[in-house]
Amino acid sequence: MTTGPGEYTADPTEGITRVEDLPKPQIVRRRRSFKRRPCPRCGHSAVRGKTFTRTLHDLGDLAANRPRDLVITYSQHHCSRCRKYFNADLSDLAIPNSHYTHRVVALAVRLVVEDGLPYRSASWHLWRDHRAKVPFATIQNWVEAGGEKERPNASGMSISRGVLADFSGYIAADWPPGRNASKRRSPTCLSSATCWFNIT
Repeated sequence: MTTGPGEYTADPTEGITRVEDLPKPQIVRRRRSFKRRPCPRCGHSAVRGKTFTRTLHDLGDLAANRPRDLVITYSQHHCSRCRKYFNADLSDLAIPNSHYTHRVVALAVRLVVEDGLPYRSASWHLWRDHRAKVPFATIQNWVEAGGEKERPNASGMSISRGVLADFSGYIAADWPPGRNASKRRSPTCLSSATCWFNIT
């Protein structure tokens, strides 16, 4: 028997409380490994020393109904002039030390700030409609890192909406962003927290 238009069908993952029981993520591999990169301090051409991998949780693949992880192989370089190590730039994909891409953060903050959803509801919405596993406490940390929702800043705009504006460009359909995306101002005021994912 097939379902007709407008007929409610429950999400098959509703009620699952263990991350291990959720659909496995689709792996999308990216490379940011270069033989040489200019030093961000002095501009000297620095050779590649090592390569590392970083996993970022992105919005899911709705066609496959699965989460999506970006696994990025990136290079670490050593500047012989500054005697410092630095990594290939990934700021167009995510802020430093974050486990989530910019557009996951942007959508999560938008659900709370613009749509007024509670943190738990926003967490479930991200999973149900976008297959992005984000703990509600992480969303709370993102929003509160930008200031309390009801406290206006000097311009009269709530601080969290100002944070949201920083991320609004990362919800574009063309992802990962193109060459010009690296020129955008990368937000640094948000960070992610580690906690268990809870969709109940």
